[in-house]
Parts: sequence; C-alpha cells; structure tokens
Amino acid sequence: MMSMRQCNKGFSLLEVMIALAIVAIALVTLLGLSNRSILVQDKIRKVTRATLLAQQLMSEQELNIGKAGLTWEPQEDVFAEPFADFRWQVSYQDTLISQVKQVTIQVLWGDAAKNEQVQLVSFLPVKGAE
Repeated sequence: MMSMRQCNKGFSLLEVMIALAIVAIALVTLLGLSNRSILVQDKIRKVTRATLLAQQLMSEQELNIGKAGLTWEPQEDVFAEPFADFRWQVSYQDTLISQVKQVTIQVLWGDAAKNEQVQLVSFLPVKGAE
C-alpha cells in the first residue's frame, strides 16, 4: 500500500511562491530595460539631428566662401522650426597657412551643464586665396 506522501505529486505553496518571485523580478527588470531603451533612443535621435544640422551649416559656410558679405567673425543663433530646440555657434580661427581658416561649428541642445552638443571642424580657404 502506498503512503500519502508518495501519491501527492502537486506543487507546494513554497515552490509556487518562489516561482512567482522569480517571474516578478524578471518582469521588473524587463520593464526597466524598456524604459532605458526609450531614453537611449531619444538621445540618439537628438545626436543624429544635431549632426545633420551641423553638416548643413558647414555646407552653407563652404558655399558662402566666394560671397562678398562673408565675415570671419563668430556667429550664433537658433535654428528655425521644427528645430528650435537646437542652437548653433560658428567660430573661425587662423591656421599656420594664412590662406586657410579653421571653422568650428557647434550644435547645442538641452541643458548646458550636461554638455549636449555636436562639434564639427573643417578648414576653408580664405576668399581670394585660390
């Protein structure tokens, strides 16, 4: 004759509680990862936009080389909508070659303390130095 203990093939309450605790910990971890993923995606989107805006400004600087109204003074402004949350700065520096200027473009956004910016550096010829 079989004893009562051998016939009982179900789970004990303790085993069920432990399994539920493991599942709960896994779910909380996964939810935290999805939240972090959203934040990282937002940062990547802003860096990509800032990079494209910096490249656009650099292209404009290259196109303006031959124009008479070009000054080599630092400039800064805010982008037009829909990019009004980005601001830009352009600075020029002399190089060892007198016919070439170093152009630095910075596109900034958000809090200045967080140093959220993209910087693009290039070299452009001075007008009439061909």
